[in-house]
Amino acid sequence: MQEPDRQEGFLLKRRKWPMKGWHKRYFVLEKGILKYAKRGTDLKKGKLHGCIDVGLSVMSIKKKAMCIDLDTEDNIYHLKVKAPELFEEWVTKLRHHRVFRQNEIATYPHERHLFNPHASSSPSLNETLRKVSLSHNYHLRSSFAQLTSNYHQECPGGSHSLVHQVSNESKASIPESISEFFDAQEYLLSSSSSENEVRHFILPYSLLLLISNFSPLVGSMLTLPRRRSTLPSPSPTSSVSLWNILKNNIGKDLSKVAMPVQLNEPLNTLQRLCEEMEYSELLDTANRTQDPYQRMVYVATFAISAYASTYHRAGSKPFNPVLGETYECDRPDKSFRFIAEQVSHHPPVSACHSDSRNFSFWQDVRWKNKFWGKSMEIVPMGTTHVTLPAFGDHYEWNKVTSCIHNILSGQRWIEHYGEMSIKNINGDACQCKVTFVKARSWSSTVNEIEGVVTDSNGKVVHSIFGKWHESVFQGDPPSATCIWRANPMPVDQDQFYGFTQFAVELNELDSPLRPLLSPTDTRFRPDQRLLEEGNTEGAEEQKQRIEQLQRERRKVLEDNNMAHQPRFFKKSNNDTWVSNNTYWELRRDPGFTKMDFPVLW
Repeated sequence: MQEPDRQEGFLLKRRKWPMKGWHKRYFVLEKGILKYAKRGTDLKKGKLHGCIDVGLSVMSIKKKAMCIDLDTEDNIYHLKVKAPELFEEWVTKLRHHRVFRQNEIATYPHERHLFNPHASSSPSLNETLRKVSLSHNYHLRSSFAQLTSNYHQECPGGSHSLVHQVSNESKASIPESISEFFDAQEYLLSSSSSENEVRHFILPYSLLLLISNFSPLVGSMLTLPRRRSTLPSPSPTSSVSLWNILKNNIGKDLSKVAMPVQLNEPLNTLQRLCEEMEYSELLDTANRTQDPYQRMVYVATFAISAYASTYHRAGSKPFNPVLGETYECDRPDKSFRFIAEQVSHHPPVSACHSDSRNFSFWQDVRWKNKFWGKSMEIVPMGTTHVTLPAFGDHYEWNKVTSCIHNILSGQRWIEHYGEMSIKNINGDACQCKVTFVKARSWSSTVNEIEGVVTDSNGKVVHSIFGKWHESVFQGDPPSATCIWRANPMPVDQDQFYGFTQFAVELNELDSPLRPLLSPTDTRFRPDQRLLEEGNTEGAEEQKQRIEQLQRERRKVLEDNNMAHQPRFFKKSNNDTWVSNNTYWELRRDPGFTKMDFPVLW
């Protein structure tokens, strides 16, 4: 095939996190490889800012905005052209170079990871490419992940690197040649479908088998229930093609794209929020710590631990709650109780509140998702709050961006990146900034976090580091102290959706609990229960029925010019959702069986 002509010139490139906006960069497209630098002279000197293999990237074109998006799996590049004629020229050249590069890859399949099979590579580059190749070896990752999960007894002096997470295998595949998209069309269901709500893959961790003092909130001298150790049925195999669902939605928000039940896990978004409480003992410790700087370390570590369980959960998504759905979790063994409710449908908002004698925790959460061809970004919105009664502290922080890679083919894995800022709004003694480091294709470093606690003058008092799925250390290596370590995964977690032991327990419904729960509690949801039992056909049928019921309820409200009123949460002065503190009192007297609730399923 004839080599296409070289194309070069200035384009606008969106800045990578943490900076925003667009900046001008000089691009050169040659033999299917797109290189860029600040200026053309920098390219001639070999001072590259980046290099993109167009043949291995998914490309989406937006003619109206004159934007070009390139998803390389490791990064998503957003480019913009100002002039329409120049935009058409670049699109045409990119298409020609993609075909040329794909033909070249077919001719030199063993060199598909090289940017140019005709160019000689330095020994250091060859070594880097060898490591990248190893990082995609499934068996190596599986063995390494198993070894790491077994090695949890002691906190090492330094942090061990993992290559990539092992998650459930992708349930869909995509032909290599089909990876270019033009003006993706909308793929929508009725606006009232529960599947229109934002899909997220964020959150939680593993169970601490520690029996603490019983909380006075739930009484004393209770007999702790024996909780289940596994799900009733392993996760079913599925032949559902995500490609058929997502191909018309490149670069768009997925909040209104319906997903079949085979892609779900038998947990709900409200239960996923509860998973963030698994390591609540960190807050118990914070409430007993006199030093405000050390308290901040424990609060920051708790915020980091909220991401630990996502390491094994990139292969499926939680059920989306219907409007008015609730979930409670009463854990006397961990001295907290938790309540969550779906308070809004458009936009979808989940609110939760947890209380203990040592802390209060609350948040309302919504997400914006975008699919870029090979990856899906999840951008959370909202603020998380924690109060410590012993000191009158009120901490708040933001969540970071998450990205699911290999969403359509290969082994899915998830990363979190961005900056989390934690502050005590009732005092200015200290603040904390935690950076979730974005993985780089040329490095085996993944899942790393770095943080500093500073005083009111900006002086660093404490530093923390580690991996969000594994452990957090305080101080400087090799003398650093282990503050937190994730609990070991169940031995057969890969057969049961990658659930932690804590997650396994969340949907359990035993006889003593059944009459105490609200009829809107997630545990009573039939489609989720059927999926947990391995009946995917029955689950899909029930899911469609539940969505239809929600559409009918919404129509009744609209016809009567009425708005839904959440039962257990209310809007605060700053327009966030907070608990109205009625759930546990109503549960006790008169009891939910004596109250009226809408029929959700």
